[in-house]
Amino acid sequence: MTDYGHELMFGGFLTPDARQPEQVVARATFCEQVGLDVVTFQDHPYQPGFLDTWTLMSYLAAATTRIRLAGNVLNLPLRQPAVLARSVASLDLLSGGRVELGLGAGAFWDAIEANGGRRLTPGQAVDALDEAIRIIREVWAADRRGGVRVDGEHYRVVGAKRGPAPAHPVGIWVGAYKPRMLRLVGRAADGWLPSLAYLPKGPAELTDLNALVDEGAAAAGRDPGEVRRLLNISGRFTRNGAGFLDGPPQQWVRELAGLVLEHGTSGFILGADDPTSIQLFAQEVAPAVRELVAAERAAPSGPAAPGSGGPDAASPDGAAGAGAGGSAGGEQREVVRAGGATALAVTPTPDPGVRHSDHRLWDESTRPVAPPAPPGHAYSPQAQAVGGHLIDVHDHLRQELTQVRDLLDQVRRGVVSAGDARGVLNRMTMRQNNWTLGAYCAAYCTMVTQHHGLEDDAIFPHLRRADPGLVPVIDRLEQEHVVIHDVVEGVDRALVALIEDPERLTELQQAVDVLTDTLLSHLSYEEQNIVEPLARYGFYAGQI
Repeated sequence: MTDYGHELMFGGFLTPDARQPEQVVARATFCEQVGLDVVTFQDHPYQPGFLDTWTLMSYLAAATTRIRLAGNVLNLPLRQPAVLARSVASLDLLSGGRVELGLGAGAFWDAIEANGGRRLTPGQAVDALDEAIRIIREVWAADRRGGVRVDGEHYRVVGAKRGPAPAHPVGIWVGAYKPRMLRLVGRAADGWLPSLAYLPKGPAELTDLNALVDEGAAAAGRDPGEVRRLLNISGRFTRNGAGFLDGPPQQWVRELAGLVLEHGTSGFILGADDPTSIQLFAQEVAPAVRELVAAERAAPSGPAAPGSGGPDAASPDGAAGAGAGGSAGGEQREVVRAGGATALAVTPTPDPGVRHSDHRLWDESTRPVAPPAPPGHAYSPQAQAVGGHLIDVHDHLRQELTQVRDLLDQVRRGVVSAGDARGVLNRMTMRQNNWTLGAYCAAYCTMVTQHHGLEDDAIFPHLRRADPGLVPVIDRLEQEHVVIHDVVEGVDRALVALIEDPERLTELQQAVDVLTDTLLSHLSYEEQNIVEPLARYGFYAGQI
């Protein structure tokens, strides 16, 4: 068994379909919203049906705020290494350190040659990649004196100026399968990024391939653990297991944790364009894998394969493992040992305290308050993520509110018509939500009910059953959801009125001010009272 101890990473591998560019962008931003760490794209510059990967990544860097971006993998024969180095560094600087460099030696040589690239033999392609990595690292080394000089057989750089340096240490992840290339990964790269579908023997083949990476690292005097092992994966979420990564999320958790502990894989990139699969992977599988691996790594006997005496791999969080003794105190100690904490790390967003309108639709002083958490309760990493997801959803709504206010300003200045502004509003989540069920359910409950087939497991009913003390709070939240629905409809009515009479701009301003006051107040109240119970009880019975 080989666990290199890297922090786990989960990402998406999306199709850059040129026929539906807006959907590609929407799926990428959705990957960020559901909590994935990275979003990646294949790179085939000769393929007219695909968006250019570098252009797409640059666009997405401006459309996102947190998620990292990478080619999977960039086509080196059609991307000159010195220019590519500066492109990566520039986008990394512009995005605040969110770019990684997935790099490939090339394939589909007929298409590469047809588009002006040089046809190389497999051996030449390895040598060219080796030279390119040296050039890229030299360009990034902006603090060194003198120009970049690499006199290679395939790439020659004779005194090129250095820089700019990236904002963070960009990882060079190489897609590789053959022995020479794998040894090159160990010698010169930061990560190895194969695809599971290209391994004829499946996961078992990782043992021999990892050994070749380790061999290359050792020959170069490197610690093999310096090389991150990533893996492009695909599969199906189904009720019953039918094969590797073909079954319920709990099965995925066990199998991915096994890849971490047995083969050192620390990055899993899911090839899927289906939003439900992406969300299940991000919000059910990823947190549970992280927790199970943390528990195994923390075990006194060292890492062990799932099912070998560590925490219960069938449990989503693995908290109630051996040694809990059935007692609440024992369970809490196990959660802490597995990487949990007795303090909730998620911070609810405070009410801004500023009101734009004198129009009040409810009395905030009459709001019930949730009962406090039991003393000493420990929150697993998955529980922390559950609580944090509510804030992520709310942050999306807050961003939409900012967009509404910006639209109003554009309408006032004559930049956007009232009709166009109404079209934008109608596409927003806050307009499409059924607020009587809650914004949270709109973002999460659909997936829950599809997966579990139980409408009764929607979040609010579950919390009512889990803690009767929450009932007054949930009643109040549902009442406010109805009010917010009407307020959003009021903004739409004001836009319709403005279309009919351009002099009615004040009416629209008032409607947007009321929306701002009610929405920000409500979101803060909901977070203050529901984030902690969600972390403690989960989305549905038995989750946490």
